[in-house]
Amino acid sequence: MAEVDFKQANESYAASFGDNGTLSIPPSKHLVVVTCMDARLNPEEFLGLNLGEAHIIRNAGGLAKESLRSIIISQRLLGTKDVLVIHHSDCGMLTFSDEQLRSKVINAHPGDIGVSEAVNDLQFGPFPDLDRSVKDDVAFLKNHPLVLKEGNITGWVYEVETGKIREVA
Repeated sequence: MAEVDFKQANESYAASFGDNGTLSIPPSKHLVVVTCMDARLNPEEFLGLNLGEAHIIRNAGGLAKESLRSIIISQRLLGTKDVLVIHHSDCGMLTFSDEQLRSKVINAHPGDIGVSEAVNDLQFGPFPDLDRSVKDDVAFLKNHPLVLKEGNITGWVYEVETGKIREVA
């Protein structure tokens, strides 16, 4: 397990939990943030969000297609309207192709047909152009029939080198 004492950390967190248990389920800012799972990103902090204010959906690359199910639930059942798509500089998704990752997995399991079939069915979603990937994700959400049109859908890049965000879509 990771070199963190999760139980001790939770004890400290719970000791100062206060009235957070009374927060409502719907986020108070009616906001969904779709971003990358990269451990260098702390979207609540760099966006100035507090607990209970937004839904934060994270996956490799912050891909909108992988977040669609959660966005629909968030909007249709929990009242969110605005969506921020945030990708980031120095993203791992810029460093490989589907074929490269498939080969790596298959080579780690030589002769295992189950692994080969399973990995060949996956699309990992790497992208060669950061700004283009954000624009494509925003367009995907704006054009999807299940995503509500009442709010704003915008796209941003978080610069891991400076902590700043810039709007690209």
